[in-house]
Amino acid sequence: MEILYDVLKFFHVMNFVFMSVPLFNLIVVNERANLGGSFNYYADRYMENIIRRGATRCFVFQSTVGISGVMLLIFGSLGIEALWTNWVVLAKTLLLFTLMGLLSYVHFSLQPKIESFLADLGPESAVSDGFAGKLKPYRVRRKRLATLCLFLVITTIILGLQVYETFSPILTIILIGLAGLFALRVSRTLIRFGWI
Repeated sequence: MEILYDVLKFFHVMNFVFMSVPLFNLIVVNERANLGGSFNYYADRYMENIIRRGATRCFVFQSTVGISGVMLLIFGSLGIEALWTNWVVLAKTLLLFTLMGLLSYVHFSLQPKIESFLADLGPESAVSDGFAGKLKPYRVRRKRLATLCLFLVITTIILGLQVYETFSPILTIILIGLAGLFALRVSRTLIRFGWI
């Protein structure tokens, strides 16, 4: 039983690592911005393909985190009742559902609107001068949501470290504050050197 628990823990943590999709999507978007604001079919199509296809991967990672988390509770010492008796587990669960909801909104609402602008375009298609401006509000909203998702993923990881033994409240608040600052920084810059 201990081996099963260790395998579940591995899958749970590994899939949280894979949920770093918002970080890499923000990096892709900021790299695209280096090419200028005008529409560039190849760059824009490539970026949208990465973002659109990443959502399916993220749904799988999120589902695996949820399933493995429940199984960890069932086979671990906390028991399934920790979902409503342990504030850290409850907060992590609510954050996971929030992340799933935000991803669903982006994937099923925002992304199709962006794709509708690009659907009939090809490499040689002429676009109007205001075409990029029409895409911008949707892309800006998606970028803001990716920033929020990155913050929530890091916050969930901070809480995940505290399932069995909590940090001091001050340290938790400071770490969550730093997570917010990092998410904002990633949203605004290329973070060419990681943390630096």
